[in-house]
Amino acid sequence: MTRPLVAWAAMVATSMVVVLALSLFLQYGGPIAAHSHSEHEDLADGPAQSTASRSAEARSKSRTRVYYIAADTVKWDYAPTGRNQITGRPFDEVADTYVKNGPDRIGSIYYKSLYREYTDASFRHLKPRPRSEAYLGLLGPVIRAEVGDTIKVVFRNNTPYPASVHPHGVFYGKDAEGAPYNDGTRGRNKDDDAVAPGKTHTYIWQVPERAGPGPMDPSTVLWMYHGHVDEPRDTNSGLIGPMIIGRHGSLGADGTPKGVDREFIALFTVFNENESWYLDRNIRTFTRDPKSVDPEDEDFQESNLMHSINGYVYGNQPMMTMKRGERVRWYLMAIGTEVDLHTPHWHGNTVVMNGMRTDVAELLPMSMKVADMVTDNPGIWLFHCHVNDHIVAGMITRFEVEE
Repeated sequence: MTRPLVAWAAMVATSMVVVLALSLFLQYGGPIAAHSHSEHEDLADGPAQSTASRSAEARSKSRTRVYYIAADTVKWDYAPTGRNQITGRPFDEVADTYVKNGPDRIGSIYYKSLYREYTDASFRHLKPRPRSEAYLGLLGPVIRAEVGDTIKVVFRNNTPYPASVHPHGVFYGKDAEGAPYNDGTRGRNKDDDAVAPGKTHTYIWQVPERAGPGPMDPSTVLWMYHGHVDEPRDTNSGLIGPMIIGRHGSLGADGTPKGVDREFIALFTVFNENESWYLDRNIRTFTRDPKSVDPEDEDFQESNLMHSINGYVYGNQPMMTMKRGERVRWYLMAIGTEVDLHTPHWHGNTVVMNGMRTDVAELLPMSMKVADMVTDNPGIWLFHCHVNDHIVAGMITRFEVEE
């Protein structure tokens, strides 16, 4: 070989070695793959497996997880205590813009469509929500599964409007998408699109590897499900819920992730009640003089923009409580429009998210993020969106770290 050819061959060989080493490095661990270790190592997983071996193992031990979920019409109060729990005082003039009832104002109580879980397919008995989950507010039931599982949602529409359940992340066929549009299907593949009032449809979703955590994720990831017949109206009416998917073998018997002491889910959104299916009913029911209401009035419309966390404003959410030294996993999500640019901020404690330490996250509409916290600072702390207008309008709550 001539010198140029020898040099070229050596360069190619070196490049191949580097590529192979980098591939092995990323697959089996190193500073990049192990980003979430350090003090949070107990929240991370063990040595990586190949995708093929993980998939084979998941298929051999898979299970079907069944949920009975209905869309119900519910009278919802964004401020059930009747006070600003952040200040500990009655609502001030600014807060009254959103929560005060009047001749031409709805106030803090609205009819909404909410996903609720039942005990069986008769849909006669609501499944009780544990006291520890009271903070979830208007969110639908938490759907849990791990890679290799099948999720079966038996859905009943108890509202007076067509409704559906559209999932993110999981694998679904055209008969389980829950979204009506010109997709070239017909017949039974359209039954899922818009379930008529009083009717039932069963959605079947698979949980393959690509629905679970990626290489840089913790042991569980957050997806969401929501109404998609008329998505803006459906979600503003309240049809939204969380779905948590774990790596195969990462969940305990109760469906929660191993190595995590507590989980909290937070939805940051400005519910636009002007766009709700129930606007006319809410005007008729809750304003003192419905005939005086002008739905096009800007002040009236502003009063119906509920800047909430899990459907609560001004700290009215039940306290999220944890203990010092616990490993806490936070799931954050947002829905909405161009005003729904949110920056959740934890006071007093920090989190690790995407391998970086922070105390502020960034959310866009339909963002779904996971953050891990090891609590070290006891006290009652603020948890709020850091957008100034949203703070003033009530997108603020609290959490408590006990000794």
